[in-house]
Amino acid sequence: MRIHFIAIGGAAMHNLAMAVASKQGYVVTGSDDEIFDPALTHLRQAGLLPDRMGWHPERITPDIDAIILGMHAREDNPELVRARELGLKIYSFPEYLYEQTRDKIRIVVGGSHGKTTTTAMILYVLNRMGIEADYMVGAQIDGFERMVRLSDTAKYAVFEGDEYLTSPLDLRSKFLWYHPHVAILTGIAWDHINVFPTFDKYVDTFRQFVDSFEPNGSFIYFDGDPNLQSIAAQARKDIICIPYNAYQGDVPMQVFGKHNMQNLQAAMLACHSIGIAPDDYYREISTFTGASNRLEKICQTDTSVAYKDFAHSPSKLKATINAVRERYPEKKLIACMELHTFSSLMVDFLPQYKDCMKEADIAYVYFNPKVIEHKRLTPITSEDVRKAFGTKNVEVFTESEALQARLKELEYDNTALLMMSSGTFDGVNIKEFAKQLLHG
Repeated sequence: MRIHFIAIGGAAMHNLAMAVASKQGYVVTGSDDEIFDPALTHLRQAGLLPDRMGWHPERITPDIDAIILGMHAREDNPELVRARELGLKIYSFPEYLYEQTRDKIRIVVGGSHGKTTTTAMILYVLNRMGIEADYMVGAQIDGFERMVRLSDTAKYAVFEGDEYLTSPLDLRSKFLWYHPHVAILTGIAWDHINVFPTFDKYVDTFRQFVDSFEPNGSFIYFDGDPNLQSIAAQARKDIICIPYNAYQGDVPMQVFGKHNMQNLQAAMLACHSIGIAPDDYYREISTFTGASNRLEKICQTDTSVAYKDFAHSPSKLKATINAVRERYPEKKLIACMELHTFSSLMVDFLPQYKDCMKEADIAYVYFNPKVIEHKRLTPITSEDVRKAFGTKNVEVFTESEALQARLKELEYDNTALLMMSSGTFDGVNIKEFAKQLLHG
């Protein structure tokens, strides 16, 4: 079986490529116009790194059994054009995952926030209990070699369900492909304004997701979200609706924050749906320390601590800052975030960030005007951003070097430092930089 990946360098795509390549009898090739670490190193080590960058239609030959198309490619991609001319089978990433797990019990975790952590919690417990599962998750987890696994032997498949677009040829949400038997929705907070221009359209894609469940599917939803309450009330009659809230038991946990206690309880219900007793779940999850880049502790001294988080949308940003404030009420909280995604850099979306950083003692927001230009968005100013966040503790930076210089001026005794971005603050090694700051 020969499979070719167009845009192999994406975070999920390169992990899927490695998972497919590990299956007996599969030959994997791929292409991309640029590939960065960690994908670059991973693909090189796996022997899957293209011998040259760019799109080369001569690579697309009639003997290819399937093309897997990444979201990074455009509809006029030369390799895609050639594949369509030859009549080759073309799969999107989620479509291929579904095809490979069609006969398995699928558990899908969706929502505007917490889906990576909740998926990681389910997989962590299954792994600890020796239960084999295929999976796709958006972060590295302790005990797992990669972010995607496909096998011929697992009974279960656990997917992080993304509401973003499927592919250049399919403008539906990715998670609509998965048709879960069990699904979690953690909450709905408007995101991806470039795809969902109104909140109603955003909510509707989650409604469609619930309607896509397999017959007699289980819908596990956070009962503190009125939009999820409405979706549950209107769900098909065969769907079993199971509300949840935050875990309030007495088993000590390594993770913290109200949102993580909610994630933990949702994951328990998903595990229970496939026969894992709650007591067994809580025993195993008590040693879970988190997924990579999700409130990940990156440095600690006798008096101070630093965390890194993927938070970038308003709901994630607020939940993460509040969690650190609750955990360290006596420490000075310095919070830095980067506006990096399409939505976060759109002038019409900025007001959604109002009061998101008010719990921090010092709040820094960074964005690069060149990124806005590259994304062809309407320019925004530092004053636009400051007004949108709406609290006096917020200072805005448009140069990474200036932000780093300001951070180096601060004292870090009895401090909690929180660095939040889906990017890197323009090339900053966040872990090493935090160590420099805390250790002076």
